[in-house]
Order: sequence, then C-alpha cells, then structure tokens
Amino acid sequence: MTKVALLIGVSEYEPGLNPLPGAVKDVEAMHQVLAHPEMGGFAQENITVLKNPQRQAIEDAIYKLFDNRQKDDLLLFYFSGHGVKDESGKLYLSTRATHKNNGRLVKPSAVAASTLHESINESKSQRQVVILDCCFSGAIAKGMSVKDDGTVNVQEQLGGKGRAILTSSTSTQYSFEQEGSELSVYTQYLVEGIEKGAADQDNDGWISIDELHEYASSKVREAAPAMTPEFYPVQEGHKILLAKSPKDDPKLKYRKEVERRINRGKFSIPARRLLNSLYRQLKLDAEVAAAIEAEVQQPYLEYQRKLEEYESTLIEAIEAESTLSETTLNDLRDYQQHLGLRDEDVAVIEERIIGEQKAIGLIASMEQLLVSIKAVQSTPSNFTEDLGNGITLEMVAIPGGTFLMGSPESEQGRSGRESPQHTVTIQPFFMGKFSVTQAQWQAVVSLPKVNIDLKSDPSNFKGANRPVERVSWNDAVEFCARLSKATGREYRLPSEAEWEYACRAGTTTPFHFGETITTDLANYNGNYNYGSGSKGQYREQTTDTGSFPANTFGLHDMHGNVWEWCQDTWHENYNGAPTDGSAWVYENANQNRRILRGGSWDGNPGDCRSASRLDYSPDFDDDYIGFRVVCEFPRTF
Repeated sequence: MTKVALLIGVSEYEPGLNPLPGAVKDVEAMHQVLAHPEMGGFAQENITVLKNPQRQAIEDAIYKLFDNRQKDDLLLFYFSGHGVKDESGKLYLSTRATHKNNGRLVKPSAVAASTLHESINESKSQRQVVILDCCFSGAIAKGMSVKDDGTVNVQEQLGGKGRAILTSSTSTQYSFEQEGSELSVYTQYLVEGIEKGAADQDNDGWISIDELHEYASSKVREAAPAMTPEFYPVQEGHKILLAKSPKDDPKLKYRKEVERRINRGKFSIPARRLLNSLYRQLKLDAEVAAAIEAEVQQPYLEYQRKLEEYESTLIEAIEAESTLSETTLNDLRDYQQHLGLRDEDVAVIEERIIGEQKAIGLIASMEQLLVSIKAVQSTPSNFTEDLGNGITLEMVAIPGGTFLMGSPESEQGRSGRESPQHTVTIQPFFMGKFSVTQAQWQAVVSLPKVNIDLKSDPSNFKGANRPVERVSWNDAVEFCARLSKATGREYRLPSEAEWEYACRAGTTTPFHFGETITTDLANYNGNYNYGSGSKGQYREQTTDTGSFPANTFGLHDMHGNVWEWCQDTWHENYNGAPTDGSAWVYENANQNRRILRGGSWDGNPGDCRSASRLDYSPDFDDDYIGFRVVCEFPRTF
C-alpha cells in the first residue's frame, strides 16, 4: 500500500489568460500538509510537484501517477490554475503555454480532462482522489465511468474503496482568488481543514474526503457565496481517509466549540462567556484562543469586506455618472462576479443606495438597475449578430435562475424518461429568438469549413424565413463552429436543461401558454388535441419563424414547427443528471444518441410539451428537425 500525489500549479500564462500568483502557492501549501507525518503522511519521494509546466510534462506525470499501481494504493491528483471550456463545454486544464485564438481555446495548448479520465479509468488503484481548484471544474465529472474489478479489500488506514472528485466550482461557475491571502479561496480551506484538524467532524482522528469537502465547502460559501464547490463520490469514495487529525488536541476542541457558537461572525453574550470559560478549562493562553477565533471569523469578515467594497464601488459609479450607462451596469455585474457575490448578496446594498439617490433626483438607469437586481441573475441586453448581406441573427438574453426540470406524474402524455423531477440552477445565457432560418443557414454555410462539409440548401420546405430542416446534430455543431470562428463569440447548441428552462420561461404547466395548446399558438398536427383543448389545423409543413406568439422570455416557436437539437447525449431518465444546467454528455459513446426538444409540425400536441424528449443518432436528419443556437454571457477570468 502506497500513497502517491501529483500536485500541479499554473500561475504564469500567455497573453489572454490572467496570471494566477496563488496557484503555485496553493501547490506548496498542499505539499506541506500532505507530506507532514502527522497530517497527510505522504512520503516526500511519492509527491510530485509541477510548477508552471508545459502540456507534455503534465500528461506524462498523469500517466505515471495512475500507471502500474496496486489496488490498495491511494492516488491523489491536485490542480490549481485556469480551467477552460471549449465550444462544446468540455473542460481543459491550462498549461504554461495555454492560449486562445479569437476568443476560442487553442486545444493543443491545454490538457483535455478526457486525458485524466482515461488514466483514472485504466488504473488498478481503487482509491483515487481528484481535487480541482479552477474555473468550471465541475465539468470534470462529465463522462466519468466507474472501474470495478468486483473485489473489495479495504485497508482500515485508507478507508473506503472508490473514487472522489472535489471541485472548487460547478461546470458553469468561476473560481476566485482571495485578496489578502496567498492562497485561492478553495485551497485555503482545504489546507486549513487538514492543518488544523478542523475537517475531522466526527472526532475519530481521521479526515475523510467527504469531511474535507464539507468543511472547505462551508467556508467557501461564507467567504464567496457565488462559488459552489462540488463533490462527486463513486462507490465508497467519500469514505477514503486522506489525513490524520490531532484527536485530543485542546486547540482543536476549542476551535470546534468556536465553530459551533459563532453566528454571522459574532458571538452572543452567553456564547462569549462559555468560550472564555472553555479556553481556561483547556489551559489555553488567551492569545491562542483569540487567534483561533480570528481564523474562524475570517470567512465572514472576508464576506463583509467584499460587501463594503461593492458598496463603495457602486457609490463612486453613481457619483461619476448621473445616469448609469449600460456599459457601467454590465461592468458592475462583472465586478460583483469578481468578488464572488450573488445577486441576493448585493440586493440590499443596491436598493438602499438607489433609494438614497432617488431622493435627490436619480432616475432612468437606477430604475433599470433596480429591475435587474430583482431577477435571480442580471441580464444584459439582447443583441443582433450581423451575418452579412442583410441577414441577421437575433439573440435574446435569458436571465439565470432555478427551475424544476421534468414533468409531474400527473401530466398527460408524459413518460418515465421525464423523471425524476429535479431542481436545476441555470446561469444567464443568450438564445436565438427563432430556430435557425434557411437564410441564416446559407449565410453561415458559406463560411470556411471547420470540421465537416455542409449542404447549402438541405431543407424540404423552402423559404428564407422558414426554419432550416433536414440537418443532423453533426451539421448543427459544424454550423456553431463556423459561426463561432467568424464572430469570436462561442456559439453552441443549448444543453437540455437550458432548453427546457428557456421554453418554460418561469412556467410549470405543460406548455408555456398554459395547461393546453391550440394550432393558433403553435404549428403541430391539429388532428389531435391535448387535455381540454380542441382539434385544429394540420398544416403539413413548416411555417415562417415568428408566426406564433413568443413566450415571456421573448422566444418564438419553442412548441412545434421543428424539433431542436440539444448538446446532451441520450439518457433514459434524469437519475444522476447535472443540477447546474450543463450538458450531460457521455464520452464513451455506446450512448451517442443526441436529444431533441419541442415537437414539430408533424407531431401530436403532447410531443410539444415543455418536458417532452426525443432522441436520434447524431447523423440523422429529417424535415421535422432543426435547431437554434445559444451563446454564453461574455466573462473574464
């Protein structure tokens, strides 16, 4: 039995990616606690540290970490640096040479998460820990499969068999460095949990992976509420024992009592007196007790500092502009994200400051800002992409939020593939106002090829403003790639969760119109009715996009006309589905069928429900299949 670790930190980058001074320091801090004989207990010769490495060095080290291992070996992979997603949402780990071209990742300059997947899945080790402190790190869980040789031989000193993945953020979130600290927010509390023994929640003298995650996650949420660390255990991965803790240490006992008594960074008078009595009972110096309390208070104080910083920035912005411009409003949202604050964190400040300014005559832009803070996420304005020759692509800003995905068992026409219903949180994004039209298709098809050839006029039902049809999933992905390369924006297909969220537009009924649907509201086979609705017209062909009313978000034809491709691979139900709005994609493609949503001109009304799902091979096309595109909000690292 051997404990082996690979620690990678990338602080230096090519132009286009911001330097991360804390990344190398993160690695040094992790090295220190893992190598300590009374903490991690990893032998020095079994810890490999790479600082600002190139791609080949990382890939070689990953191979060496997982190759030729025994089943009882404990393997730990840790990475701190930029996480970058490509246009299809796949995660890449940055290297010293990672760079972008026209806003798009140059893939050969980074390490694909699939490289890590492959080594993990091929390793004989049954105890594997992966810790990623980077943006979008939750995307690592996509495509992970379980390796199991059918045997269990658990060593007591290592705990449970399996795999555990800890990430500093979801697949759609950014991670943050913490001002005033040499370490990133997430790694700071990983190290603290091990070094102080504070992560040992059950006081058994050992820190298991799930205890470490719970401790670090709770502290991160206090200091940077917009970050949501994720935990992906496989089999008994949550029980893997990573480090020892001082079981009867009086400092640890006092710290745990401080953690229990603190409330929003403060202590009640009875709590204060209890703590004063306890540190004397434990024979701790007053200075030692005060230092412990300061460490426990630190996340909340950091949160308060960020709120104060945001408030002073907002006041200065208002003083500089009597009417805040759209650019300034968007800059404020980016600054809020930089601080790791949620909309609900800054809402009270904005309402108070805005209220004061209204009293002295502030109008227009402040009212616009007040509306934006009442949304779950702020929403920039819609925009129009010029495709040339008078052809445009209208993109609608979809606000972020949380919704219940899937259908209830009582919904007519539903199936088990729409279960279980589950809560999903969506980040803001842009979505095409209409399905891609034939005119838009022809404009983009004329652009240089990226991966595959495209037919210039594939549709059966001709018309410049009709949706393009007879396009496969592969065709749609190529369309997005060409459009992205030409515009510098990252266009892609929506995830299935994004599509349903955008279709529902805040509703929970079978259709965004309500409990039923008619052919006055959408284009489907009117020979059939749904619920209490009546039969109607069967047009037997597509109609021009925008012929029917939009939903609350301003999107047309989300019900009927053509089925629309999504990113995700097909899954029979939602068991294990992501809850962060990301696409659910299996890399090992015995499940390479892709998902379509929305129903079509040839389908019955039940197929047009918001929750209805269909699957086809990615190379399949027909005259009832089209697509629409999405584009992520522009952000900075």
